[in-house]
Amino acid sequence: MKHKNIIIKLFVSFFFFLLPANANVDIKASTAILQDFLSGKILYEKDPDAQIYPASMTKIMTSIIAFDLIKKGDLDLNDKFLVSENAWRLSKSGYSSMFIMVGDEVSVEDLLRGIIVASGNDACIALAEGIAGSEEHFAIMMTSKAKEIGMENTNFSNSSGIDHINNYSTVKDILIMSNYLIKNYPELYKYFKEKEFTWDRTGGDPIKQGNRNPLLYKNIGADGIKTGHLAIAKYSLAASIFKNNRRLIFVGSGFNTKNSRSKESTKLLVWGLTNFDTIKIAVKNNKFDSLDVWLGKKDKIDVYTKEDVYKTIPKARKKYLKGVVEYTGPILAPIKQNDIVGKLKIFYKDDLISEYDLYASESIKKVNIFSRIISSINYLVWGDV
Repeated sequence: MKHKNIIIKLFVSFFFFLLPANANVDIKASTAILQDFLSGKILYEKDPDAQIYPASMTKIMTSIIAFDLIKKGDLDLNDKFLVSENAWRLSKSGYSSMFIMVGDEVSVEDLLRGIIVASGNDACIALAEGIAGSEEHFAIMMTSKAKEIGMENTNFSNSSGIDHINNYSTVKDILIMSNYLIKNYPELYKYFKEKEFTWDRTGGDPIKQGNRNPLLYKNIGADGIKTGHLAIAKYSLAASIFKNNRRLIFVGSGFNTKNSRSKESTKLLVWGLTNFDTIKIAVKNNKFDSLDVWLGKKDKIDVYTKEDVYKTIPKARKKYLKGVVEYTGPILAPIKQNDIVGKLKIFYKDDLISEYDLYASESIKKVNIFSRIISSINYLVWGDV
């Protein structure tokens, strides 16, 4: 069994004001979670499995359903849906609204902006009815998608997040949903960082509304995603920041005030940036290393991982992180492309924290019989391979 130590490259994030690396941190929310997007490492959690009413964070899944159809080619941003009285009624009920009117034909893109930026409940219903025929059927699609992506403790009963006992989730599930959104729809995710949306409404002056996400107006790299508020659940936020090659995702619920939501979520995100380093170890489907081959037409083979490998560790702890390539070598030819030929093992302070299969990047045939005899003699005499 052969072992090869590897060099790990460090991507460090800096911020303008620092907290001690060993600082204890807590925020004034009922439940919260913070994750490094690239590594998947949970940096902070507070009662993450507690049931919550997600309020307008529900609209993330409403957007995902539409994004899915757009990605598949079954829906176009320029498609238009007719606004029903049912959708219009919400705009007259004191809820956050896009202010669409009965009989309006509104493009999918405008409805999505009305949902994501203006948090319009009326736009949610118009989109839901246009896609599924009714909001009830659309909610079934939402819950089905939630289960598909691993949201085990979530049920959706409507498209907007208005108060309903059967519209529930957890901050951990909202985190899963936020990750899925960002990973799978990078071109459409851009709508979540728009700071304002103007709707040229029927029968009145255009209405300009600002994005309710308070972090978009701070210099911390925020680019989404969604606020929420219900009297029963208080204030909530799912937020993402991207700064210095790192992305952090935060979800919190149960903030007492808007100001507390903004202040406390910012505090935790800054803490995550300043107290941890994210280290890139391997990029999926890219050459990671070269291993020795025995009796093959090549004496080396490139290997790769089938997933990105990042690790997040406390700042200034790089020296404790070590990667080891382990394989039985030299590897005897023939070798088939995509064969598992070794493992990448990651250690932190001598403890194995994860391991990944290493795959052959190509096929290598055996050398002919004469070459094999010469190679065997060389190996016996000189130890060469």
